[in-house]
Amino acid sequence: MAPRASWKGYLKLSLVSCPVRLYPATSTSERISFNQLHKDTHNRINMKPVDPELGLVERSDLVKGYEYEDKKYVVIDEADIDSVKIESNHTMNIEAFVDEGAVDVIYQDAPYYLAPDGAMAEETFAVLREALRKSGKLAIARLVLSSRERVVTIGARENGMFVCTLRNPSEVRGTAEYFGNIPAGKPEPEMLELAEALIKQKHTTFDPKNYEDRYEIALMKMIKEKLKGHKPIIAAAPERGNVINLMDALKASLGQAKPPAKSKTKAEPAAEKPAVAAAGGGKTAKGKK
Repeated sequence: MAPRASWKGYLKLSLVSCPVRLYPATSTSERISFNQLHKDTHNRINMKPVDPELGLVERSDLVKGYEYEDKKYVVIDEADIDSVKIESNHTMNIEAFVDEGAVDVIYQDAPYYLAPDGAMAEETFAVLREALRKSGKLAIARLVLSSRERVVTIGARENGMFVCTLRNPSEVRGTAEYFGNIPAGKPEPEMLELAEALIKQKHTTFDPKNYEDRYEIALMKMIKEKLKGHKPIIAAAPERGNVINLMDALKASLGQAKPPAKSKTKAEPAAEKPAVAAAGGGKTAKGKK
C-alpha cells in the first residue's frame, strides 16, 4: 500500500502544468527502536505536556508560539498559517535546469517520488519526464513542505520522477574550521601509486543490498537471545593489525608483500626476527625501492 502523499499540487513548466503527488522515498519503520520504561515497573513512560503554572495540560489546548524576544511569544494559529499564500504552496514551478551531478551532494537532503495525480495528468507527466531523461538535466523548483519553502531538484526515474529537497546554504557549515589546518603537501609518488592501484583493485558496481546494517543485525540477534532467556554472546570486533608503516600497509593490501609481522610475545621464538626485517626493508616484490 502506497503511503499518503506528503504534498499535492501542480508541476509547471512555462505554460504547461499537470497535477502531481509527492511521496516520501524512504522509510525508517524497519529500524529497531526503543521505548522509555521505568527501571522498576517496566511501564512505558508517557511524555505529557506540562505548563509551569497549570501542571499537566491537554494537547488539544496547545497552540504554536513564535519567540520574538526572550520569553515573549506571539501566538500563531492555523488561520494565520493558511493566510501565508505563495505560489509554491500548491505549484512546483520549474525555474531552471542544471546538469545531472551539478548539485553538490552536501546540499542534498530528503528524497521523494513524484507521480501524476490521476489518469488525465499522465500524458503531460510523461512528456516532462522523458524531456528530462533525454536532456540529462535536473529541474530546479520550489515547494512548501512542513511550513518551509524548499528548493528541490527533479529528475526522471523509471516511470516516474525523483525529487530531492536541498539544504539552504545557511545550514551547511564551511570547511575552513575542519580542513584549514590539514597540510596540502603532495604524498610520496610511490605510495600514491600503490593507493591508486588498491582503489582499482577494489573497484566494483555499487549495490546497496551488499551493505546491510551489521550493527542492527547483531542488535536484533541480541534481542532474540534475551527473549529466549539466554545471555547473548556477540562476537567482538576484530583487532586491528600491527601495521609497521603506511608503505608496508599499502603493499600488504595489494598482495605485493606479506602482511607486517605481529608484535612478538616472550613465548614466540626468536626465529621470526628476519621476517620483521624483511617486511620493513622498503622493497616491493619486484625489488624496487
